[in-house]
Amino acid sequence: MLKIAPRTEDKKDGLKAALSRPPVVAAVDLGASKVTCFIMKPDGVRRGDRTLTTAGVGYVQSRGVRGGAIINLDEASEAIAQAVERAENVAGVNVQGVTVATAGGQLSSARVGGRVSLGARPICDNDLVRCIQHALSQIKLPGRRAAHILPIAWAVDGQGGVRDPRAMFGRVLGVELLVVSVSEAVYQTLGACIERAHLQFEGVVAAPFVSALAALEEDEMDLGSVCIDMGGGSTSAAVFNAGSLVHVETIPVGGQHVTQDIARGLSTSVAGAERIKTLHGSAIASANEDREIIEAPPRGDDPGAGPVQAPRSLLKGIIAPRVEETMELLRDRLKASGAPMEAGAGLVLTGGASQLAGVREVAVRVFDRPVRLGRPRRVPHLADAASGPAFTAAAGVLHRAAFGPREAVSTKALVSAKLRREPLDASANPVAKAAAWLRENL
Repeated sequence: MLKIAPRTEDKKDGLKAALSRPPVVAAVDLGASKVTCFIMKPDGVRRGDRTLTTAGVGYVQSRGVRGGAIINLDEASEAIAQAVERAENVAGVNVQGVTVATAGGQLSSARVGGRVSLGARPICDNDLVRCIQHALSQIKLPGRRAAHILPIAWAVDGQGGVRDPRAMFGRVLGVELLVVSVSEAVYQTLGACIERAHLQFEGVVAAPFVSALAALEEDEMDLGSVCIDMGGGSTSAAVFNAGSLVHVETIPVGGQHVTQDIARGLSTSVAGAERIKTLHGSAIASANEDREIIEAPPRGDDPGAGPVQAPRSLLKGIIAPRVEETMELLRDRLKASGAPMEAGAGLVLTGGASQLAGVREVAVRVFDRPVRLGRPRRVPHLADAASGPAFTAAAGVLHRAAFGPREAVSTKALVSAKLRREPLDASANPVAKAAAWLRENL
């Protein structure tokens, strides 16, 4: 059978199509309890119903991470490489770079505003960039790296609540930005960890922010809501109001601290305490808990030592104070921040530690607001093992890549802001100008 070679034009068209095709998106959730990798191919985005299809999922027990911080670079990079490799085997693709979700790095946020005068013409991208630069000139981040620069709201001639001012007319353009930042040292350590796993570092995202993107409904973002991501080493929160992220908060207390309290209180091993917490743990009282006896393996390797026995009420007495303390500390931090929280704003709990029985009831009592448990939404095909609250952050990174929100400065520009040393042409395009300004000022 005669085979006809493709024409040169067809080859060029095929090359152009390949180059213009969106890349594979890989998300790594680096937590104190586990490391998760979600991979999404370009055809995994369904914009009609705003759903996603992951091509591969992999997760392993976390190593080299404590309290949201890397304490052993080799162990952490090995765990990341294993999680990515497992996801690659399922997806049948090779991942080049990854975006890391973390609640560590001393996450913090600040709101800044800027205003610029306009000419007698429609508002264009250059006007937006000028306004953003004026707002960012109001803040300095010594020793920190911006992870997100998000417009909260635009205003034209004092009229607020504008989502997109382009093509509008006015004399003054204003913007309020939320700058979410992490420690520069932690950022560089994360980058080195990813590179040691032979992957390209594509930036850091705040775990509570992307968890909210995966767990919250559109109405919840518009009406006001707080997404609390309860991880192993930290508990963090993302506050939404009028459809925009307005504050990020984090405290270095998480589910592992509950496990350690149980291990100390019952004189058992950490592994035994984690098992008891999963099977019998609760933050609220239950019927007959005084008469119900639980057993825990003894600490150490003495073959003659019998199991540790204690009433279940003692376990509740260990867990409840720590959970209440965590919620109260987060509540007080949010109040002190001055973040605009609507009176009727509800709470959504995500993260592995939120699965502990009684946590929702404690949150209702401490915050005096309606509370529900959240999990990855609009990822309908996920297996049961990867569809729980513990996987919300990884799914949220994919949501952000597929559906936004659009950030004032791209993640690529933020990553290169301090890594690139050659001069940038500030008149090239808005992203280049923003990157040049960031390199000089942040």
